[in-house]
Amino acid sequence: MDKEGRISQILQDTISRHPQLVESEDDILQAYNVMKHCYQRDGKMLICGNGGSAADAEHIVGELMKSFDYERQLPVALKDKLKEVCPDDGIRIADKLQPALRAISLCSHPALNTAFANDVDPELIFAQQVVGYGKEGDTFLGISTSGNSKNVVSAAITARAKGLRTIGLTGKGKGQLNKYCDVVIGVDGSSVADIQELHLPVYHAWCKMLELEFFA
Repeated sequence: MDKEGRISQILQDTISRHPQLVESEDDILQAYNVMKHCYQRDGKMLICGNGGSAADAEHIVGELMKSFDYERQLPVALKDKLKEVCPDDGIRIADKLQPALRAISLCSHPALNTAFANDVDPELIFAQQVVGYGKEGDTFLGISTSGNSKNVVSAAITARAKGLRTIGLTGKGKGQLNKYCDVVIGVDGSSVADIQELHLPVYHAWCKMLELEFFA
C-alpha cells in the first residue's frame, strides 16, 4: 500500500473503532490537509483549550514534537554539526534527538497567562499569544466542547486576522468557533465527557497521519 493509502487507512481504522465519527470524516480529513500544508510550508501549530481541552492541547503537542508511531531520525547535516560542535557528547545527542512537527500549547505559560488575565483581560490570554507567536502560514487549533469558550473564540478571531488557517474541535453544535474557523470537527457526543472521549481518537488520527506523511 502506498503512503496515501496508508494515511487513508489510519482514518478508516479510527472511524471503524468510533462509528460516531463517520459524520465528521470529511471535516477530519480537511483539517488534516490544512495541517499537512502548514508543515509543508515550515509552519507551526498553535493549540489551546480549557480544562480537559487544555490537557488535550498538551497531549497533541507531545505527539507532534517527538516520535509517536514512527521512528524519527535527525537530518544527517544536523547530526554532523552536533558532532562538530561537541565531539564528546555530539554523537550521543545526535543519536537521540528527533525532528519535530512544531507545535505550541498556548495553555503552557502560566506566568504569562495569569499576568495577562490579571493586568488586561482573562478572555484574551490565548489571543495575546497568537499575536506573539502566530504568522501567516501557521495553523491555529481551538478545542472547546461547546465551541463557545470565549478565550478560544477570541484566539480564533485573532488567528484569522493574522492570516493563520483555523481549525475547531468541538461538539456537534460547533458553536461560535464555526464562524471563525476554516473547518470545524463537531463530534456527536451527548455530554462533555462523551465529546472529549471522541476528541482523542480524532487528534490521535491526525498525529499518526502527519507522522506517516513526514517521517515514515
